[in-house]
Amino acid sequence: MDCRRNHKHNNLIRNFESILEVGILSAMYYFMWYWGYKQYGIQTFGGFGKYVLMLVYALLVFVLFGMCEGFKFGSLRFFDVTMSSWIALLIVNVISYLQLCLMANRLLPPVPMLLLTLAELAVCTLLCYIYSVVYYMMNPPHDMLLISGGKKGLAIKKKIESRGDKYRIRESIKLDEHIFGELGASTDKKAVLKPIFEKMSGFESVILNDIPADTRNELLKYCYNHDIRTYVVPIISDIIMSGSSDINLFDTPIRFVEGRGLTGFESLIKRIMDLGLGTIAVVITAPVMLIVAIAIKLDDGGPVFFRQERVTKDGRLFSILKFRSMIVNANEVGKVEGTTKEDPRVTKVGKIIRRFRIDELPQIINILRGDMSLVGPRPECKEFYDKYSTEIPEFVFRSKVKAGLTGYAQVYGRYNTSAYDKLRLDLMYIEKYTLLLDIKIILMTLKVLLKKESTEGFDADNEEDAAEGGSD
Repeated sequence: MDCRRNHKHNNLIRNFESILEVGILSAMYYFMWYWGYKQYGIQTFGGFGKYVLMLVYALLVFVLFGMCEGFKFGSLRFFDVTMSSWIALLIVNVISYLQLCLMANRLLPPVPMLLLTLAELAVCTLLCYIYSVVYYMMNPPHDMLLISGGKKGLAIKKKIESRGDKYRIRESIKLDEHIFGELGASTDKKAVLKPIFEKMSGFESVILNDIPADTRNELLKYCYNHDIRTYVVPIISDIIMSGSSDINLFDTPIRFVEGRGLTGFESLIKRIMDLGLGTIAVVITAPVMLIVAIAIKLDDGGPVFFRQERVTKDGRLFSILKFRSMIVNANEVGKVEGTTKEDPRVTKVGKIIRRFRIDELPQIINILRGDMSLVGPRPECKEFYDKYSTEIPEFVFRSKVKAGLTGYAQVYGRYNTSAYDKLRLDLMYIEKYTLLLDIKIILMTLKVLLKKESTEGFDADNEEDAAEGGSD
């Protein structure tokens, strides 16, 4: 079993497929540029000029497809990778059209570019389908062993089983407190874990979730030594360590953790981006917001906006602004209730604007004020923030940066993601922050808006999830 070689082989094939797709799209662009706009007198370069034009387009495709995860054939579901490709392609072609207009020094007819876009969307869909089929033919689902501890440890099983096309859990082992007790008292940990080691040897992949650090380390080292694929669900300290830097003190490697959030320069650049993109967003979305405001007023005559105290950086409170999507006084005085599926408190207009997240648009004002950022952890209402901070003391770590309109947890999680998973996702954002990551999250948000599951309410039978709905 050579899992490492198989992984490298998959990456090699995926890279080849990506380059092939970039080449096909660039050739289609060149054909459109030469034949579609030649009649309008646009300059057609001779010599190497045309190759430079194709190279610029190819670079745009490569960068934006990569940022939108449009090359993750097989890793993502067919719908997800196709949707990512479409979003990236639309952005690339808008930029390229503006580039051609600058070259011609006038506004060109958009028809050739629109026809190119439709043809490229069809090609992208076909290639994504072919590449996905090839991937699944070469990589049947792995036989996996899930090793977990406690009740939370098994929660990952349902999520993994939802990707039956890629993963297959054949057996689960629950390490109960009895085993942990034996391990703690024993001087020979490997002897206590020997039956589990033997079990792991018969599987292609192992998942380690919610296991005490000392036990997990032994299991992980065994898998590493025997070339067994290992999927480790990180704990908070793992994520904090992921943002550390290397220091070599003579012959001893050290990991340095600052725990500061963003630097002053990073905060400045982030603020400039917030002001720039926020201003553009207000101008673009103003007609939509006006229509929504009128619709809400005509629906039941109540107030257009909904305000609520939320928590942002360093625990500071601010009044968040949203379009009202629920009936007036939806919550009892002094009590905040989470939104559930098919919640009767949601108005007719509310159902529509919540489906496409239009109710969030007024928060652009919060961004321009400086209360929030475009990207960051979603702001929790004060009641839930206090509740989660009591149950999960590390929850306050999310407030090392400003709250955001969108964020890592919104892109890679769901609306009903648990508080602990939200914390882990948001900490991954904080520890890996870069300006490019912000741009990637903004682009990925476009895809999330089109997925129904991203706007689902909470299951009323799940108390932990229901508590996270916030209000309105």
